[in-house]
Amino acid sequence: MKFENLRVVVTGASRYFGRALAVGFAHLGAEVYVSARTVEAAERTRTEVVGSARDRIHAFGCDLSRPAEIREFAARVGERTDRVDLLVNNGARWLDGMDLESASDDEIVETIESTAGGTVLMVKHFLPLLRGSLRPDIVNMVAVRDAEGASAATASAAHEAFWAAKSAQAGFADILSRRLRPSGVRVFSLFPPDFSTSDPRFAEWDGANPDGMAPDEKLTTQALFECIVYAVEQPRDCFIRSFHFEPR
Repeated sequence: MKFENLRVVVTGASRYFGRALAVGFAHLGAEVYVSARTVEAAERTRTEVVGSARDRIHAFGCDLSRPAEIREFAARVGERTDRVDLLVNNGARWLDGMDLESASDDEIVETIESTAGGTVLMVKHFLPLLRGSLRPDIVNMVAVRDAEGASAATASAAHEAFWAAKSAQAGFADILSRRLRPSGVRVFSLFPPDFSTSDPRFAEWDGANPDGMAPDEKLTTQALFECIVYAVEQPRDCFIRSFHFEPR
């Protein structure tokens, strides 16, 4: 298969784009190590996959706001494989509200820690496994979406702490790309507008549209997935720092 023997780590894989990535890469033949806040949530992604791809998904619990859980996640993946070829930083805590004072201090800190701090620590603790790969890549999903899958870029519903965390994540990805490039580790980020959260288990993953929306009205999950696949497949001397998508 296309990505047979590829080792992929995906955070925030219990739903939406994270789950789509896990399912997509597993069906392409990769071994996929997925995390969610609880192992039960991650396990649901694995059990919902049909066919032999299910056996290529491995579920872990990891709260990205807790450094000890990130270290444990990396260590447990390291017990199963001697390398990671692709790390996808997709997980982030959503915090809504347009009033800075509406969120508690703990909610603000946890939002920033899980998104910005969690991304930094995931890279730090998975770097040894990435360096064991002949084709190491890091993908950062720098997108703003709420708990229902709607885009805060258009709804402006995200709390200021969430915007701060995403900005920090983008800045980290930019400097990381520059500093890891000489060692052969490629880093790129996705900056999509609002996009469809179609599930790859269902027909719309293959182009059908049960919601009645014209196919060209909204960027699809499949299109974003294919962008990552495209970048990963490029020759190692091709460094793509980011994908910026324009809404229609």
